Amino acid sequence: MDNTDNKNEVQEKIRYTDEELQEFKEIILQKLEKARDDYQQLKSAITHSSSNDTEDTSPTFKVMEEGASALSKEESGQLAQRQIKFIRSLEAALVRIENKTYGVCRETGKLIPKERLKLVPHATLSVEAKLSQK
Repeated sequence: MDNTDNKNEVQEKIRYTDEELQEFKEIILQKLEKARDDYQQLKSAITHSSSNDTEDTSPTFKVMEEGASALSKEESGQLAQRQIKFIRSLEAALVRIENKTYGVCRETGKLIPKERLKLVPHATLSVEAKLSQK
């Protein structure tokens, strides 16, 4: 009797419903739009396409800020690379939504909790699986 009761209570979902997937899709599309905007801003900072940098001011300021400018370009380049990776992760999450595999932990096969997916919509691991990797 205990087994049957437990089985009914613990019957786990194997995937999110289409409505839930649609909700996640909207969250991901919003994050993707912002990520692409951020990437474009970083890209323009690197190429100075819309900059009021020292390039158009006196040579004295240019010499003083060359070091800071180089560091800033390097940091912007690293941030741009991270942003590209984030964009690709979000795009991959959209593919998983279309395949109806979104939200399933790639290690355990169990559903990743909604709370985690709302915070990290491109997550492919449950917290337990991620912690066991360390």
